[in-house]
Amino acid sequence: MKLTLSILLVYLSVLSLCAQKINDSTTPLHLMAPNYDTPYGKPEVKGITVVLDRIYSYLDQTTPMALIDKVSNVEVTDYSKLDANTIFKPGDFRLLSYEWGVSYAGMLLATQATGDPKYSAYTQSRLKFLAEVAKAFTNFEVSYPGVKHGMYRTLHPQALDDCGAICAAMIKAERQGAEGDLKPLIQLFIDYISNKEFRFPDGTLARNRPQPNSLWLDDLFMGVPALAQMGKLTGDQKYYDDAVRQVLQFAERMFNYDKGLFMHGWILGMNEHPQFHWARANGWAVMTMVELLEVLPENYEGRAKVLDLLRKHIRGLANYQSEKGFWHQLIDRPDSYLETSATAIYTYSIARAINRGYVDPKVYGPMVCLAWNAVASKVNDKGQVEGTCVGTGMGFDPAFYYYRPINVYAAHGYGPVLLAGAEMIELVKTHKIEINDSAVQLYESGK
Repeated sequence: MKLTLSILLVYLSVLSLCAQKINDSTTPLHLMAPNYDTPYGKPEVKGITVVLDRIYSYLDQTTPMALIDKVSNVEVTDYSKLDANTIFKPGDFRLLSYEWGVSYAGMLLATQATGDPKYSAYTQSRLKFLAEVAKAFTNFEVSYPGVKHGMYRTLHPQALDDCGAICAAMIKAERQGAEGDLKPLIQLFIDYISNKEFRFPDGTLARNRPQPNSLWLDDLFMGVPALAQMGKLTGDQKYYDDAVRQVLQFAERMFNYDKGLFMHGWILGMNEHPQFHWARANGWAVMTMVELLEVLPENYEGRAKVLDLLRKHIRGLANYQSEKGFWHQLIDRPDSYLETSATAIYTYSIARAINRGYVDPKVYGPMVCLAWNAVASKVNDKGQVEGTCVGTGMGFDPAFYYYRPINVYAAHGYGPVLLAGAEMIELVKTHKIEINDSAVQLYESGK
């Protein structure tokens, strides 16, 4: 009876409040909860880890480490008996793509952030497998020179995409105590980047597609992190020299200082250079700079210029973040769609810039929290990353970028989300994040 009476009294109180006119004198209107599209507030380590675990479980199940005969589909376990029909067992993603180089790096960082060894084990086990398979295919080529096989493009790179991101991840794994012998592949890849990739006369990494003498902003990431990591691994300054030169020479041609954004493509010989500020390419650029600064010696000549460029780029990116926390496919065109992989790359890069003291956490911390909350909302229950633009060439008209498809099997989304989550864990652990007057604010830890 007492319980029923209590419920009745509460009900009558609610009716009384509802009957009151809600205005500034009866209700603290500034405390009313907004109807946010993207969850708003402080990310928590536990929630971030849930997202990372979901991705890990999906990728671990869908990227097998095995070779098969493509005719019989029988698994090949004796690597001394490889032939032209031997291929990698198909999974949802390719173990040797440049996108998967980013995923390997993301797994390594996730272990550093969480302390859980399973993420690093994912990378170490697969890189060990790749090293063993590469040795077997190299032996196969001795007996069958010129015969194409399942790893031919890896052993004979024809573009930075074939080796750059994988090389950087392998060197990171090597520095952390790789389980397999990665040195032969690292040396093969770095030799291609340093000595065989097409370059302009001033040494800038370039391609001859879609036009002769093309600069792709993407190639900053496909080349520079590997060069930077090699400098750290060997102590040879020539790799640092090349890495810094690439960043500054790309920026000289492709960075719009008024907008704080990079254009996607630049063609030597064109009198005009159409500026399409594609989101993921800008992601590759900003991530390249934080990756380079991570290993570049403090007193290194050119470091200050790279840091200044990074700050200008982060400021430019911040100016275009949408109210939902994402960035648009074409950053400065808000009628283009919101894209996940670029948003994840910016989240990682800006969070790391905060964690390393490159930019002010009070300025950039709230926006990066919103960005992470946006990214996390795109990881579905299966662990798939939604809203990622598929692989994209260089174009000179808006329709090309506006209508690029999105797909959960676009591999570009997974590594960036792993990196972003890992770096956000570090940010949350080392900064005091609170809601003050309904807004996310960052304070110095413990203050």
